[in-house]
Amino acid sequence: MSEFEDITVEYMDGAAAAQAQDAFMFVYAEAFAEPPYLKSSADVEANTARFRSQVRKATFRAALARSADGTPVGIAYGYPLGPRTGWWDHLTVPVSAELRHEDGNRTFGLIELAVRASWRRRGAARRLHEMILAGATEERVLLNARPDADAAQAAYRSWGYRKVGEAHPWAGAALHDVMILELREQQ
Repeated sequence: MSEFEDITVEYMDGAAAAQAQDAFMFVYAEAFAEPPYLKSSADVEANTARFRSQVRKATFRAALARSADGTPVGIAYGYPLGPRTGWWDHLTVPVSAELRHEDGNRTFGLIELAVRASWRRRGAARRLHEMILAGATEERVLLNARPDADAAQAAYRSWGYRKVGEAHPWAGAALHDVMILELREQQ
Protein backbone atom coordinates (compact mmCIF):
# COMPACT_ATOMS: atom_id res chain seq x y z
CA MET A 1 0.00 0.00 0.00
CA SER A 2 1.24 3.52 -0.71
CA GLU A 3 -0.12 6.81 0.54
CA PHE A 4 0.11 10.33 -0.86
CA GLU A 5 -1.90 13.26 0.42
CA ASP A 6 -5.40 11.93 0.88
CA ILE A 7 -5.22 8.92 -1.46
CA THR A 8 -4.18 5.36 -0.60
CA VAL A 9 -3.35 2.89 -3.39
CA GLU A 10 -3.61 -0.83 -2.66
CA TYR A 11 -2.28 -3.70 -4.78
CA MET A 12 -4.69 -6.62 -5.23
CA ASP A 13 -4.62 -10.08 -6.75
CA GLY A 14 -7.69 -11.50 -8.45
CA ALA A 15 -9.33 -12.79 -5.27
CA ALA A 16 -8.98 -9.44 -3.50
CA ALA A 17 -10.19 -7.54 -6.58
CA ALA A 18 -13.22 -9.84 -6.81
CA GLN A 19 -14.07 -8.92 -3.21
CA ALA A 20 -13.76 -5.23 -4.14
CA GLN A 21 -15.76 -5.56 -7.37
CA ASP A 22 -18.29 -2.90 -6.35
CA ALA A 23 -15.50 -0.36 -5.80
CA PHE A 24 -13.94 -1.14 -9.19
CA MET A 25 -17.26 -0.85 -11.00
CA PHE A 26 -18.18 2.35 -9.12
CA VAL A 27 -15.05 4.04 -10.48
CA TYR A 28 -15.48 2.50 -13.93
CA ALA A 29 -19.09 3.65 -14.23
CA GLU A 30 -18.32 7.24 -13.24
CA ALA A 31 -15.05 7.68 -15.11
CA PHE A 32 -16.31 6.21 -18.37
CA ALA A 33 -19.74 7.88 -18.35
CA GLU A 34 -18.14 11.13 -19.49
CA PRO A 35 -16.92 12.04 -22.98
CA PRO A 36 -15.40 10.65 -25.05
CA TYR A 37 -16.49 7.27 -23.66
CA LEU A 38 -20.18 7.84 -22.79
CA LYS A 39 -20.60 4.34 -21.33
CA SER A 40 -24.18 3.40 -20.53
CA SER A 41 -25.46 1.23 -17.69
CA ALA A 42 -25.54 -1.68 -20.18
CA ASP A 43 -21.84 -1.05 -20.93
CA VAL A 44 -21.08 -1.09 -17.20
CA GLU A 45 -22.99 -4.38 -16.81
CA ALA A 46 -21.01 -5.91 -19.70
CA ASN A 47 -17.74 -4.71 -18.15
CA THR A 48 -18.78 -6.17 -14.79
CA ALA A 49 -19.30 -9.57 -16.43
CA ARG A 50 -15.85 -9.36 -18.07
CA PHE A 51 -14.30 -8.29 -14.77
CA ARG A 52 -15.79 -11.33 -13.00
CA SER A 53 -14.11 -13.55 -15.58
CA GLN A 54 -10.80 -11.66 -15.61
CA VAL A 55 -10.28 -11.76 -11.82
CA ARG A 56 -10.30 -15.57 -12.00
CA LYS A 57 -7.05 -15.57 -14.00
CA ALA A 58 -4.18 -16.68 -11.81
CA THR A 59 -2.01 -13.85 -13.16
CA PHE A 60 -4.59 -11.05 -12.73
CA ARG A 61 -3.40 -8.03 -10.80
CA ALA A 62 -5.05 -4.78 -9.84
CA ALA A 63 -4.66 -1.57 -7.91
CA LEU A 64 -7.42 0.36 -6.17
CA ALA A 65 -7.09 3.98 -4.98
CA ARG A 66 -9.27 5.22 -2.14
CA SER A 67 -9.72 8.56 -0.42
CA ALA A 68 -8.97 8.99 3.27
CA ASP A 69 -12.59 8.11 4.06
CA GLY A 70 -12.41 4.91 2.00
CA THR A 71 -14.27 6.12 -1.09
CA PRO A 72 -12.96 4.50 -4.29
CA VAL A 73 -11.28 7.10 -6.52
CA GLY A 74 -9.25 5.12 -9.09
CA ILE A 75 -8.61 1.68 -10.57
CA ALA A 76 -6.09 -0.19 -12.67
CA TYR A 77 -6.14 -3.84 -13.68
CA GLY A 78 -4.93 -6.37 -16.19
CA TYR A 79 -2.95 -9.56 -16.72
CA PRO A 80 -0.15 -10.99 -18.87
CA LEU A 81 -1.24 -11.90 -22.38
CA GLY A 82 -1.24 -15.57 -23.32
CA PRO A 83 -0.03 -17.11 -26.60
CA ARG A 84 -3.58 -17.18 -27.98
CA THR A 85 -4.54 -13.61 -27.07
CA GLY A 86 -6.81 -11.85 -29.51
CA TRP A 87 -5.40 -8.44 -28.57
CA TRP A 88 -3.39 -8.16 -31.79
CA ASP A 89 -6.14 -9.47 -34.08
CA HIS A 90 -8.11 -6.25 -34.45
CA LEU A 91 -5.45 -3.88 -35.72
CA THR A 92 -6.36 -1.90 -38.82
CA VAL A 93 -2.89 -2.65 -40.22
CA PRO A 94 -1.21 -5.88 -39.06
CA VAL A 95 2.10 -5.64 -37.19
CA SER A 96 5.09 -7.93 -37.49
CA ALA A 97 5.02 -11.45 -36.05
CA GLU A 98 7.86 -10.42 -33.72
CA LEU A 99 5.88 -7.52 -32.27
CA ARG A 100 2.69 -9.55 -31.80
CA HIS A 101 4.40 -12.65 -30.35
CA GLU A 102 3.02 -13.49 -26.90
CA ASP A 103 4.01 -16.33 -24.58
CA GLY A 104 2.17 -15.57 -21.34
CA ASN A 105 5.16 -13.77 -19.84
CA ARG A 106 6.21 -11.15 -22.38
CA THR A 107 3.43 -8.56 -22.19
CA PHE A 108 1.21 -7.22 -19.43
CA GLY A 109 -2.16 -6.19 -20.88
CA LEU A 110 -3.40 -3.12 -19.03
CA ILE A 111 -7.16 -3.54 -19.37
CA GLU A 112 -8.36 -0.49 -17.44
CA LEU A 113 -6.85 2.57 -15.78
CA ALA A 114 -9.31 5.20 -14.58
CA VAL A 115 -9.65 7.94 -11.98
CA ARG A 116 -12.88 9.70 -11.04
CA ALA A 117 -12.98 13.29 -12.36
CA SER A 118 -12.98 14.99 -8.95
CA TRP A 119 -9.77 13.13 -7.99
CA ARG A 120 -7.70 13.78 -11.13
CA ARG A 121 -4.52 15.86 -11.23
CA ARG A 122 -3.38 14.53 -7.85
CA GLY A 123 -1.05 11.84 -9.18
CA ALA A 124 -3.50 8.97 -8.62
CA ALA A 125 -3.28 7.58 -12.16
CA ARG A 126 0.52 7.50 -12.08
CA ARG A 127 0.50 5.84 -8.67
CA LEU A 128 -2.04 3.23 -9.80
CA HIS A 129 0.11 2.55 -12.87
CA GLU A 130 3.26 2.23 -10.76
CA MET A 131 1.56 -0.03 -8.22
CA ILE A 132 0.20 -2.48 -10.78
CA LEU A 133 3.61 -2.71 -12.45
CA ALA A 134 5.71 -2.88 -9.27
CA GLY A 135 7.76 -6.05 -9.47
CA ALA A 136 6.55 -6.81 -13.00
CA THR A 137 8.50 -9.54 -14.73
CA GLU A 138 7.05 -8.82 -18.17
CA GLU A 139 9.20 -6.92 -20.67
CA ARG A 140 6.42 -4.58 -21.79
CA VAL A 141 2.91 -3.24 -21.19
CA LEU A 142 0.23 -3.08 -23.88
CA LEU A 143 -2.92 -0.97 -23.77
CA ASN A 144 -5.62 0.47 -26.01
CA ALA A 145 -6.42 4.16 -25.64
CA ARG A 146 -8.90 6.31 -27.47
CA PRO A 147 -7.07 8.98 -29.49
CA ASP A 148 -9.70 11.54 -28.43
CA ALA A 149 -9.03 10.97 -24.71
CA ASP A 150 -6.53 13.81 -24.52
CA ALA A 151 -5.61 13.58 -20.83
CA ALA A 152 -5.07 9.81 -20.98
CA GLN A 153 -3.02 10.13 -24.17
CA ALA A 154 -0.83 12.83 -22.60
CA ALA A 155 -0.27 10.73 -19.48
CA TYR A 156 0.64 7.60 -21.44
CA ARG A 157 3.09 9.48 -23.65
CA SER A 158 4.71 11.13 -20.62
CA TRP A 159 5.15 7.68 -19.03
CA GLY A 160 6.97 6.42 -22.15
CA TYR A 161 4.25 4.63 -24.12
CA ARG A 162 4.52 4.66 -27.90
CA LYS A 163 1.83 4.02 -30.46
CA VAL A 164 2.36 0.85 -32.52
CA GLY A 165 -0.96 0.74 -34.36
CA GLU A 166 -4.69 1.34 -34.32
CA ALA A 167 -7.50 -1.08 -33.62
CA HIS A 168 -11.20 -1.52 -33.06
CA PRO A 169 -10.66 -3.78 -30.01
CA TRP A 170 -14.16 -5.31 -30.12
CA ALA A 171 -17.13 -5.28 -32.46
CA GLY A 172 -18.61 -1.80 -32.60
CA ALA A 173 -15.72 -0.18 -30.70
CA ALA A 174 -14.38 3.23 -31.59
CA LEU A 175 -10.90 3.37 -33.06
CA HIS A 176 -8.21 3.05 -30.37
CA ASP A 177 -4.47 3.62 -30.41
CA VAL A 178 -2.53 0.47 -29.53
CA MET A 179 0.33 1.55 -27.27
CA ILE A 180 3.35 -0.19 -25.78
CA LEU A 181 5.61 0.70 -22.87
CA GLU A 182 8.94 -1.14 -22.75
CA LEU A 183 9.71 -2.18 -19.17
CA ARG A 184 13.11 -3.64 -19.92
CA GLU A 185 15.41 -3.75 -22.88
CA GLN A 186 15.31 -6.65 -25.31
CA GLN A 187 17.89 -9.35 -24.53
